[in-house]
Amino acid sequence: MIRAIFFCVFDVNEGPKVLHQVPADCIVPSSSSTQIPLFHFPSVSSYIIPRPEFCSRLITFCTPTHRVLSHPVCLQSSSYPRNAYTFSFALVLDAATPFASYATVTLKLASLLQTLEEQSRFLSRDGSAPNTGKIYALCEILLEDLNNYSESMIPIDDSNTLNIKLFPTYPPPPPLYAHHVPLSTVQLEKLTDPNWDLTMLKVLPHIDGINSVKQISLLADADYKLVRKAVEHLLYYGCLLLLDIFSFSAIYAPTAELSSFVEDEAMQSECARYVALPTGSTNGSNVTPINGVELVELYLNLRQGQNVKSFHVEHSEIMERLDVRRFITFGVIKGFLYRVHKYAISTSSPSQRKGDRKSKMQQRPKRAAEVQSSDADGDAHLLDLGRFLDGTHCFDEICTELMISDQELTARLKSHGDVQIIYR
Repeated sequence: MIRAIFFCVFDVNEGPKVLHQVPADCIVPSSSSTQIPLFHFPSVSSYIIPRPEFCSRLITFCTPTHRVLSHPVCLQSSSYPRNAYTFSFALVLDAATPFASYATVTLKLASLLQTLEEQSRFLSRDGSAPNTGKIYALCEILLEDLNNYSESMIPIDDSNTLNIKLFPTYPPPPPLYAHHVPLSTVQLEKLTDPNWDLTMLKVLPHIDGINSVKQISLLADADYKLVRKAVEHLLYYGCLLLLDIFSFSAIYAPTAELSSFVEDEAMQSECARYVALPTGSTNGSNVTPINGVELVELYLNLRQGQNVKSFHVEHSEIMERLDVRRFITFGVIKGFLYRVHKYAISTSSPSQRKGDRKSKMQQRPKRAAEVQSSDADGDAHLLDLGRFLDGTHCFDEICTELMISDQELTARLKSHGDVQIIYR
């Protein structure tokens, strides 16, 4: 929220001087005013109206309680006293307010008023008393519109209009990798129109909470880098969540946040609706809807060391009444389940692994061509997997990059010498 807007110029006799301020007396109170200013103007005036070398750039500084944004402009001309006219429109915000969007407003306001001054001396020829006239009205309307509507359209004259809009700023999205699975949080099909980016229109039908980013690029027949950009764009605006690739070999465990699910009956009802099987998927049999108590018991029984397949077999009577993938996804989205990833760490060097493989091959005689072919295949596998065996790449990432299954990756790791698999 903008606390104040003021217009300041360099007076050849008095130095930096505030001509207009909204609200009144908020920066430099009059002699009859009892209002306490937002900050002490004389102590910061050199930052608002600086030396010419520091003009034409955004200047922001903080007082103990407020942040000031300004973009001073210095125009050189022999028609001005001392051959120069320096002015600045400044915005005052609370010190903790994110100011990125307000910086854009400050820059645009300074650019427009510089153009008006160069064209018609709009600022320097204004002889209105302080806190009166067109410039004061501009400050007043701008403050009210931006605080109430986050946008403003102010006619300046017959040829110029000030159009300003405050665009929301969002935090940077989390890092996006090929093995991440995007899940939409809004109905994307209702937001699209034919003028959207072509890659975006090809990507949207495949965002279903099942396909990874790499799979989406293959299904959409689009370049992976473009698909990743499209997904990052949706992620930035809060239209997506990122999940892990679901598989029955994956391991999930509850977090301390599970207590909130145990105590929240509304969340339990929401979960029951989300995990319910679609109508007609139970072969006509009468299935009793799952209740909150059963859901709590199921989530409490998830633990490290047990994959989803084993968990499903152990609780098959209840699990047949719900969608297993949605059951896991709901816990991950709400934050009371986390994925236990698998990582591979090699304790031997590539040359050692190659030597071990050759010694094993020498123990059983083969034709020369067969040995050469096997040796080439082994070297290719070493090159593919070697860069992933440092304990920082999970199985999901490796399988996605090499386009292989979890079982095939496990089989390849067995032929790579001393490789340890850890869970974390």
